[in-house]
Amino acid sequence: MTEPSPSLHIETVGENPTRLWGLGIEERTRRIGVSAGLEPGAEPPVLLANADFAADPSWLRHIAEHPGLVLTASGVPALANARSQDEADRLRAAMSEARPLAESERAGFQIIEYDERPTIEDKRLRKRETPFLLPLTPETRAKAERASYFGAYKGVTDLLTKYLWPEWALWLTRIAARIGMTPNMVTAIGAAFCIAATFAFAEGAYWLGMALGLVFMVLDTVDGKLARCTITSSWWGNIFDHGIDLVHPPFWYWFWGTGLVHWGLGLDGERFAAVMAAIIGGYVVQRVIEGVFMRRNGGMHIHVWRRFDSQFRLITARRNPNMVILFVSMLFSRPDLGLIAVAWWTVISCLVHAVRLAQAMAAARKAGPLTSWLAEA
Repeated sequence: MTEPSPSLHIETVGENPTRLWGLGIEERTRRIGVSAGLEPGAEPPVLLANADFAADPSWLRHIAEHPGLVLTASGVPALANARSQDEADRLRAAMSEARPLAESERAGFQIIEYDERPTIEDKRLRKRETPFLLPLTPETRAKAERASYFGAYKGVTDLLTKYLWPEWALWLTRIAARIGMTPNMVTAIGAAFCIAATFAFAEGAYWLGMALGLVFMVLDTVDGKLARCTITSSWWGNIFDHGIDLVHPPFWYWFWGTGLVHWGLGLDGERFAAVMAAIIGGYVVQRVIEGVFMRRNGGMHIHVWRRFDSQFRLITARRNPNMVILFVSMLFSRPDLGLIAVAWWTVISCLVHAVRLAQAMAAARKAGPLTSWLAEA
């Protein structure tokens, strides 16, 4: 991926009183630009953003990487990368007058029309799609917020995050933004529910633990979406959120296992050790495999190499799919069998990922650097 020039500036053209996620469009554009390494300013080269439109941040990053590229909506320039003062003047005039570029004004530009639904790859969120671009008015604000929220979703994730609670998390994200909560506040509240769930599992209160864990898992989605929608992602917030995500699952499984004694279903020492070795050891090994894959393939995730890998990510032995297994076991009042099933599924998932890593290494030796199927779409 070509990085934007360090000297590229960003400017909002025009004014718009309609706010998105509580942010004025100029402030929103500035935050997106800063996060992409751009500096506010009007001197070319400059990325021009039409204040009449709300755009997904991935569009701004894409335009920033392509000098001379103009994204239009019904012919009207919405985002553009101007390389010279002449180009900037032509684009500002069309944006300010809310009109398409005249034929004589189009010289030197590469123009893509949003109405033709062009797709781009978003490597940060592991997806290829047509990111949203909408006129921003009081009537379209709710639609733009919804598009912004779903645009912040990772394209490759687990089945619960992708299908079960997007609407719940949207509702909570809107409330959090409206009352001025920061993503770190949401993460901290979620962490409290995560710890409470751990204690519930230790006492064999599995239904309570899963209810508390469900709240945590939904809030684990909300904090990230709130950060992306309000453009408030930070280094510390990322460490805080992902640190909790990385550390807590082994504790949940361990205390689920110790809590079995309260049901008269406790595993004997040897079986408990084997189950924990499979689950916790497999959890670590799977993370190592993912890290090795990324290191050998320029940061590309193993889950986006081929379509199979993205589909397997829906159900691979991560926390959320594992909790589905444990939930099903509780329907039959056999939390012990659920934990054993999680152990087996963890081993199977590790084997699948190990095979995929070996296949990727062989493919790279034979044909050179690997590319994601999302980039090839």
